[in-house]
Amino acid sequence: MPTSPLLKICGLRQPLQAAEVAALGVDAIGVIAVASSPRYLAGQDRPGLFAAVQAAAPACQRVLVVADPGAELLPELDPARGHQVIQLHGEESPHTCRHLRQRLGCQVWKALRLRSPGDLQRAEAYADAVDALLLDAWVPDQLGGTGHAVPLEWLQGWQAPLPWWLAGGVRADRVAALLQRVQPTGLDVSSGVERSPGDKDLERVRELLACLPRREPQEIRW
Repeated sequence: MPTSPLLKICGLRQPLQAAEVAALGVDAIGVIAVASSPRYLAGQDRPGLFAAVQAAAPACQRVLVVADPGAELLPELDPARGHQVIQLHGEESPHTCRHLRQRLGCQVWKALRLRSPGDLQRAEAYADAVDALLLDAWVPDQLGGTGHAVPLEWLQGWQAPLPWWLAGGVRADRVAALLQRVQPTGLDVSSGVERSPGDKDLERVRELLACLPRREPQEIRW
């Protein structure tokens, strides 16, 4: 059996539910700060959710997902608001990623949306600019949470320059076959454990965890 990947549940909106998800033993939770997303959580509501997660599961990494943040959003990106990681889901360049990582003093992860196998070549440009990558399927006008999967044949044999998360179409009934073909550092799940956008089904999270050979969650430091 392959080494168990980390598990991140993304798109939480309710503090109590986020705390319950974290307490199940996932490694990271994500909160969406992209206003166009159906899972968007307003800035004033994020610190309370992150505080609830920290109280329930201190080892669970708290991730804020943004896209092409301008200077006006920098105050919301301050880790003092409860998150530990900024996940960039727009068209941010390696230069922008380096600048944000230095300015904010926290981990930065970069999402790459793949239209073709050739898009994997973009990963090398971020090797010294971010702490991890996230690979997701490209869908027009949608930055994530679509449930569309990256074709696994694109990833077989790929040598990742950094730790990497695989997002898109990850569900309990697909995990065993997925891990036989690729070995991501982590799995990022949103719609696969939802009743509706932003409303997670705890039983689906449990089913997903049961598919993974587990170890105690630990702080993610790469």
